[in-house]
Amino acid sequence: MSQVNVKKQGRAGIISLNRPEAMNALTLEMIRLIDNALTQFQDDPDIFCVILTSCTERAFCAGGDMRRVRELVLAGAFEEAEQFFKEEYALIERISEYSKPYISLIDGVCMGGGMGLSVHGSYRIATERALFARPETMIGFFPDVGGSHFLSRMPNQSGIWMGLTGASVRGVDAHGLGISTHLTVAESLPRLLEELSYGVRDIENILSELCATLGYQPSVLMLSDTTMCFDQPTLCTIFDCLERYQTRPKERALSALKQASPRSLQETLTLVRNGRERSLSECLEHEFEAMQRALRHPDLVEGIRAVLVDKDHSPSWHSRGK
Repeated sequence: MSQVNVKKQGRAGIISLNRPEAMNALTLEMIRLIDNALTQFQDDPDIFCVILTSCTERAFCAGGDMRRVRELVLAGAFEEAEQFFKEEYALIERISEYSKPYISLIDGVCMGGGMGLSVHGSYRIATERALFARPETMIGFFPDVGGSHFLSRMPNQSGIWMGLTGASVRGVDAHGLGISTHLTVAESLPRLLEELSYGVRDIENILSELCATLGYQPSVLMLSDTTMCFDQPTLCTIFDCLERYQTRPKERALSALKQASPRSLQETLTLVRNGRERSLSECLEHEFEAMQRALRHPDLVEGIRAVLVDKDHSPSWHSRGK
């Protein structure tokens, strides 16, 4: 069974992630299959748009297959591990420059590489079940796949908050932060897919009828209290601010920071702060260098072990915090 299903449907090229047992965690094979599909559809004059979706409602894509990355690092196969990220980052950049409309239908969990596959495209249509997160600091890594580009452009320091704490957002919160471009309900996805594939109207008219574009919502203003301390210049001052202003959201953020890899927190803060002044290509270049450093630091192997392998959620970090 292929991990990615590819087909033509009317005027649309459909790419369906199909690794449900791993919540569509990306493998190198999947990255190559998606890239090949983009080439196929790019050269097909009958294809007007490309739609990325999932074969399971449980997840859109839970990120990269970091268990496999850990196996390669433990075996000393650093070049093979780096190849996964090299091709993944190249795919992200290709998606951002794709000449045909690239539409992601996001239902279920969308983390890490899943956000990379979607947020850089033309349209991100999220259902009420879509949940977005960048939890990489909890495994000794950092928000890559262009994370330093799109997180740095979110309002109210919310991208730094998400990147450092691994916090998840959904619904109007995610929409207000610019993660999704449109909202719909899961039961409308079949009709939406049908209209995009066979409809005679343009994409904007179809989406305006079947989706909502709500703009900034009051709930995003509520997030500003949560993210207030994340405008501080250093990790130490972020910690101090969270400790000084004790509210429930700040307590949750502080608890998450204390569980994360200190080294990953510093790498993430530096990348996201600098990402605002960089193009996506420049961000990916700096993220690749950060990835190479992370692969060779023991926090990554330990973090993946604690969260994804043994699942005891008790990592013994080799880096030290404040």
